[in-house]
Amino acid sequence: MLFAHDTEVALVAAAALVNTTGSDGEKLPDLAALDDFFRAYGWTGGREHTEAELRAVQALRPRLRRIWEADEDEVVEIVNALLRESNALPQLVKHDEWDYHLHATPADAPLATRMAVEAAMALVDVVRSGELSRLRVCEHPDCGDVVVDLSKNRSKRFCDAGCGNRAAVSAYRARKAAARG
Repeated sequence: MLFAHDTEVALVAAAALVNTTGSDGEKLPDLAALDDFFRAYGWTGGREHTEAELRAVQALRPRLRRIWEADEDEVVEIVNALLRESNALPQLVKHDEWDYHLHATPADAPLATRMAVEAAMALVDVVRSGELSRLRVCEHPDCGDVVVDLSKNRSKRFCDAGCGNRAAVSAYRARKAAARG
């Protein structure tokens, strides 16, 4: 494991949140989709179940996306702003099946705030470890999704939306066509 388990989970959830918008259209169009996302990524704590909550989560995505595109100094600025705006106060907590890990907001903080701070706390580890190169944009030409490379050999090039398979098929077809021609 490259990072602590909670860091890896938060990075994957942040990338998934960023990837809910893009060329494929809106993947968090309504409260039901937000509920599904909440469950799929193991979020805990209170929920408002309101349109305002949905809009706040949607509004967080461009700020998080910028992290995948920025240099280290700008990432630090974004992370510090997210922590400062949320009045983050890191504390060790233990709940559900999780052993002690960090939370920096109360469980009843707004969902978008908890998402922002969880991402920011995970990114603190990434920056401190000098591992920002593990945050990438999918290399498939028709995709703009973000990727968190947690592989040992830093080899993940494509997102989890099937782009790796599409690239392999395209390369195979190109080799076959070259062999015929």
